[in-house]
Amino acid sequence: MESLLAGELRSLGAEHVKQARAGVAFQGTLETAYRVCLWSRLAGRVLLPLATGPAADGDELYATTNRVDWDAHLGVDGTLAVDFSGTSDTIRDTRYGAVRMKDAVVDQFRARHGDRRPSVDTRAPDLRINGHLMRGRVTVSLDLSGDSLHRRGYRTDRVQVEAPLKENLAAAVLLFAAWPQEAAAGGSFLDPLCGSGTLPIEAALMAADVAPGLLRAEGLNGFAFLRWLGHDGAAWKRLVGEARERRAAGLGRLKAAAPGQTVGGSDHDPRAIRVAQACVEHAGLGGAVAISQSELSELRAPAARGLVAANAPYGERLGRREDAEALTRLLGERLRAGFGGWRAAVLAGSPHQAETVGIPVKRNATLHNGPLECTLAFYEVGAGGAAAPDAPRSARAAVRSSGAPAPVASAPETPAPSAPAFEAEPAQTRPAGMLTGGAEQFANRLHKNLRRLSRQLRREDITCYRLYDADLPNYNLVIDVYGDWVHVQEYAPAAEIDPGKVRRRLEDALAVIGSVLDVPPERVVLKERRRQRGAAQYERRASGGDFLPVKEDDLTYLVNLRDYLDTGLFLDQRLTRRLVRTLAGGRRFLNLFSYTGTMTVDALAGGSPASTTVDLSSTYLEWARRNLEANGFGAAPEPSGAATHGRPTLPASPNRLVQADCLRWVAEAEGEYDLIWLDPPTFSNSKKMGRATFDVQRDHADLIRMTARRFLAPGGILLFATNRRGFKLDHGELGGLTVKDLSRATLPFDCTRGANRHHVFRLERSH
Repeated sequence: MESLLAGELRSLGAEHVKQARAGVAFQGTLETAYRVCLWSRLAGRVLLPLATGPAADGDELYATTNRVDWDAHLGVDGTLAVDFSGTSDTIRDTRYGAVRMKDAVVDQFRARHGDRRPSVDTRAPDLRINGHLMRGRVTVSLDLSGDSLHRRGYRTDRVQVEAPLKENLAAAVLLFAAWPQEAAAGGSFLDPLCGSGTLPIEAALMAADVAPGLLRAEGLNGFAFLRWLGHDGAAWKRLVGEARERRAAGLGRLKAAAPGQTVGGSDHDPRAIRVAQACVEHAGLGGAVAISQSELSELRAPAARGLVAANAPYGERLGRREDAEALTRLLGERLRAGFGGWRAAVLAGSPHQAETVGIPVKRNATLHNGPLECTLAFYEVGAGGAAAPDAPRSARAAVRSSGAPAPVASAPETPAPSAPAFEAEPAQTRPAGMLTGGAEQFANRLHKNLRRLSRQLRREDITCYRLYDADLPNYNLVIDVYGDWVHVQEYAPAAEIDPGKVRRRLEDALAVIGSVLDVPPERVVLKERRRQRGAAQYERRASGGDFLPVKEDDLTYLVNLRDYLDTGLFLDQRLTRRLVRTLAGGRRFLNLFSYTGTMTVDALAGGSPASTTVDLSSTYLEWARRNLEANGFGAAPEPSGAATHGRPTLPASPNRLVQADCLRWVAEAEGEYDLIWLDPPTFSNSKKMGRATFDVQRDHADLIRMTARRFLAPGGILLFATNRRGFKLDHGELGGLTVKDLSRATLPFDCTRGANRHHVFRLERSH
C-alpha cells in the first residue's frame, strides 16, 4: 500500500515523496496536507513533524518534546491527547512514552502561564500529538487527521456485519484492479459478496469523483486540524467547496449513466443487506449504488463489461476453510458462465484459495486485512464484450487513473525551501507493498526470511546476518545486514536480458528492502558482483575509507561496506570464528591468507598466547591491526619481505603481522604452531603471488601438506577452508593426516543457501 499511497500523494500535489516503512513522507503547503486529508483514499493519518531528537530514556524524550513551542499550537485552556509508538531498552511501554511527552507539554504551559495548563481529552482533543520512537530518536508530530482517515463517516458502527473490510483496504483493492479506468470506459461494478457494502460504496465514490473525506468535513468532529491554532480556515473552506461541487457533478454523471453503467452489490444474508443499504444512504449514494439480496449461484452480469470484486470469506474468523474455498469455486463457476469480457479481483485467505476460482491469476499481491495475511488476485474472465482497458502496470499508474484531483493552481510546482514536511500513514493493514507482482513476491520472501530468522537472531544477539541469498531467480541479489546498515550485492545479469528491465527490477528491490527493514536509502549500499580473477576481488571499488564497527558475540570488527567488493567480515564464517576461539586456548596461532584478521581476533580472545598473521596486502594487514586494537590486542607489523627467510627474530609483541606472499612464506619461513587457519583464495593469477596461477581445487593438497609439514606442531590442528562452489577435498593426496569435514557443522543458520560453497575441514597428524 505504501507504493500506491506514494503515487496518490503525488497526484494530490505532494512534493519530495519518499516511501518508508508503514508510511510515506512528503513536502508541501498546509493546503496540500488538507487536500490529502480530504481526498486520500489510502492514507490512515497525516502527521506534521515538529521536532526530532534523542530519546534514549524518558528524560531525553521529555527534553525533545519540550523543544516545541506549544503555545503556537494549543491554547492554555485547551485539551490534548498523546499517541506514542515504538519502544527501546529504557522506554518499554508506549503508555510511559505518552505520559512523558504529555508531562513535557503541560509543564511548559505551567512554567509560562502560572500553573495553568491544558487538560487531557483522549476522545476529542483540541490537539492530538504523535510521538514515534525508533533507534533511540523520537519524532514529535501533530496529528492533523485525528481519527484514522479510513473512517469515512458512512459506516453504521452500531449495527455491523462480522469482519467488515476497512475502507482504505477496499480502495486499494479497486486501484489494484484498475477500477477507475474501467469506470471511465463505461464499465459496471458488482460485488456479489458485499457484506456491509464497503467495496460498492468505495467504487461509487471513485467513479463519481467524490472526496472520501467529505462526509467527515461536513460532520461535527471532522479532522483534528480544525481545532489547531495554526489552522487556515480560508484554505480549508475553499477545498471543501470545490469537493462539494465535484461531488454534485460526479453523482449526476453516474446516475445518468444507468442502466448501461451500474454500481452494485449483493449478498445472501438479509441482515448484511440492511446494513449495506444503510451505509449507502449515509454515504449520500442513494440512487447511485444498488444493493440487493441474492444467492451467489444466481449471479448474472448486469452489463456487457465491468469489474467484479469481492472480499471472500477466508475460513479463519468465520466458518471453515473448506467452506470458504467452496464459495470461491462457485464464484469462479459463475464468472466463467456469464461474465465474458469482465475482470475480477478477489481478496482471498491464501494463494491456494485464490486459485480455486479456476481462472488464471494475472497478477497478485500479499497484504493484511487486520492480523490476517491475504492474497489479492486479479483475473480476466475469458473473451467477450468490449475490450477492457489494460490494468495498470504500476502502482503509480493505478493512482493516476483514480479520479483524484490534480494539484490546484495555487500549489507551487517547486516547493519553497520552507515547505513543511508531512508524513502520511496507511491505516493498519500492514501490506507487503503493492509494486509489481514480482516485487510483491520479493517482499514476501524478505518478510518470510525475517520471521524464520528473527527468534534465533534475538536469542544469540546476532546483529550481522544474511537475510537473502538469490532466493528468487528474478532477484539475483545477496542481502546482508550489518547492524542498521544493509549491504546488497547484485550478481551481473545475463547479457541478453533487457537492461531497462533489470534496472526497474533493481529499483523495485531496493525500495522493498528499505521498506521491509525500515532502513533509509542512505544506509543501503549496493554493489554489482561479477566473476573475479586474481586479486580483483580485493581491489578498492571506492575511496570513502569509512569503517563501521559491528558486534559479534562480545567482539568488535570493523567493516567497510563501500570501498571493496567484500566487507571485511565473512558472515558464513561466524561459527568457524567461534570454533577458532574455542580451540585457541594455550595454542600458538597461525593465520594464513588472513584478509582482515578476524580469525586472529577470535584466537586471541580464546586465549592464544601468540599469533602470526600473514597476508600479501598491506591494506588488509592494517585493517587486521585495527581489528586487533579494537578488541584490546596489540600487534607488531613487519615490513614487506621481513621474516621470510630463516627463523625470524621475535618482535616485542607476541602478535606478528607479516606482509608476504603466503605461498612463498609457507615454503621459506620457519616456526611451529598449535592451531593454523588456512583459507586461500579460490583462484589467483596475481603476479605478486610469485607463480603463474593458483587454483584451490587443483593445488589445495600440496598447500595443506606443506603447511602441515613445516608449521603444525605435534598434537596441533589445521583448519582448512574455501568457498569454491562444489569443492572436493582430495583425501588420497593427504596421507599422514586425519580429516574431519566440519562444513555442515560450521554453516550458520542464515547462510544455508550457500552450503555448496561453504567448506571447512579439520586436519591433524595421524598417530
